[in-house]
Amino acid sequence: MTTVATKDNNPQPPPPWKSLVAGGIAGGVEAGITYPFEFAKTRLQLVDKSKVASRNPISLVLRVAREEGIKTVYTGCSTLVIGCTAKAAVRFLGFDSLKNLLSDDNGKLSGARGVLAGLGAGVLESVFALTPFETIKTALIDDAQRPNPRYRGFVHGTYTLVKEGGVGAIYKGLVPVTLRQSSNAAVRMGSYSFLKQKVQAMNNDDPNKPLSGATTFLVGAIAGIITVYTTMPLDTLKTRMQSLESKKEYRNTLHCAQRLLTEEGVRTFWKGTTPRLGRLVLSGGIIFTIYEKIIAIL
Repeated sequence: MTTVATKDNNPQPPPPWKSLVAGGIAGGVEAGITYPFEFAKTRLQLVDKSKVASRNPISLVLRVAREEGIKTVYTGCSTLVIGCTAKAAVRFLGFDSLKNLLSDDNGKLSGARGVLAGLGAGVLESVFALTPFETIKTALIDDAQRPNPRYRGFVHGTYTLVKEGGVGAIYKGLVPVTLRQSSNAAVRMGSYSFLKQKVQAMNNDDPNKPLSGATTFLVGAIAGIITVYTTMPLDTLKTRMQSLESKKEYRNTLHCAQRLLTEEGVRTFWKGTTPRLGRLVLSGGIIFTIYEKIIAIL
């Protein structure tokens, strides 16, 4: 993340409030821009492959927009934007705080410590922000494809879920979400921090000089690619465990994984990879670029 130099010229993470504000703004903007990819990924993970004419995410989005209206493509978008604002704020705050604790005397973070800081940030993000919003978003998308949808939006959907199933209803899939997000944050934040430090080290005149916007976008996009392929199976498990039929279909996360493997094959764990790749490559570039710029402004 962006660092500020102290008197001895050792870089230090930004103050907590700046991490919180910059992370929240970056997360909200990124979610709104990339939402159609998230919609396509979730739809593909929820629908049996034999019932889908094409698994191309762009074709899916265009077909849904044509047959069900553009509004359907943005089903659950407000939920994700609110959730991404909260989760990114928690993620960047957690990562920068842990980075401050784990950095060496020169303010540098080793690859292993970067992964550890990301892992801790991911756990905090999952418990305090991501799980409830992901559960609501998945329920809204799942409900929208039914013949008679029940939920009329984020507020009504949340109210109905809590009313019928208690607070635990929006914490469905806490274990797979935390597994997915902790590994996701560990890989994404760790790889971004590592790649950023390597690129900065190439500048012999000033190794602490902030990266340009284009370079930040490229480094964030590469971190997104790495993240997708390493964490996709956990993302698929998370989506299945949060579907409206999960209680009837699966006893727990392990049972879900076993059924997917035996009934649908190992490739099922990477269903929705293309739209998620599209989203995380874009989001990786967008969120880190906006975060760094807002920190610089603040």
